[in-house]
Amino acid sequence: MNRQATRDQVVTALRAAGCVFAEDEARLLLAAARDEAELGDLVRRRAGGEPLEHVLGWAEFCGLRIAVDHGVFVPRRRSEFLVRQAVRAGRRLAERPAGPRGAGPAWVVIADVCCGSGALGVAAAAALGGAELHAADLDPAAVACARRNVRVAGGQVYAGDLYQALPAGLRGRVDILLAQVPYVPTAEIDLLPAEARQHEPKMALDGGTDGLDLLRRLASGAVDWLAPGGRLLTETSERQAGLAADIVRANGLTARLTRSEPMDATVIAGTRVR
Repeated sequence: MNRQATRDQVVTALRAAGCVFAEDEARLLLAAARDEAELGDLVRRRAGGEPLEHVLGWAEFCGLRIAVDHGVFVPRRRSEFLVRQAVRAGRRLAERPAGPRGAGPAWVVIADVCCGSGALGVAAAAALGGAELHAADLDPAAVACARRNVRVAGGQVYAGDLYQALPAGLRGRVDILLAQVPYVPTAEIDLLPAEARQHEPKMALDGGTDGLDLLRRLASGAVDWLAPGGRLLTETSERQAGLAADIVRANGLTARLTRSEPMDATVIAGTRVR
């Protein structure tokens, strides 16, 4: 196979399909394909609108290669900002007197609910140098995918709805409660890019009438699961940030908003004070 000629053909096909980063995507597809037939199939899938991450079977996230199966929510680059806030909080918590749980960052307990591929929890645990990691999701496809990723980090994945999925022994022990809850209002789902609407589960996108239904459910149980000083961290939109903070405060947590303009990311952190 003449790789230069083939590369040019792939770039042309991707550009014609509207792929903005055609050159970069062509390089990744060429590296993934074992032969011309497989390359042709990968290019057809991508040109047909399937997310690049589903085509490749993985996404780069926080410097890690995260497996992303077909139909599973693709971790967004802006969510790396959420992970950074979780890691910062985890490092502070790791400086507390260790007591019976041992010393160092490995005793930080992370629960990643609505975990999708498990990218958030895996990335946070990796950056902390280890953690007691638990993840959960309601979608069977996400659970299967997350198990592939979380297993590498020595964690456990559970199937179920939010806290119902978590083992009872975690109640009151969670230091970092991560959640990529959906926050797109139902009426705005049709405005999302086609590759999200057509290839990702609606439950991972639809946040209800005002986009904050899942946050309300998450915040309502957080105090029971967080350890004293533990922190709930999730992502919201800049537009929803004020109401999201009010929801968190109304459920017994302090609330702090952090914004990254370059990443267009807004994170809300709720802390259990006692």
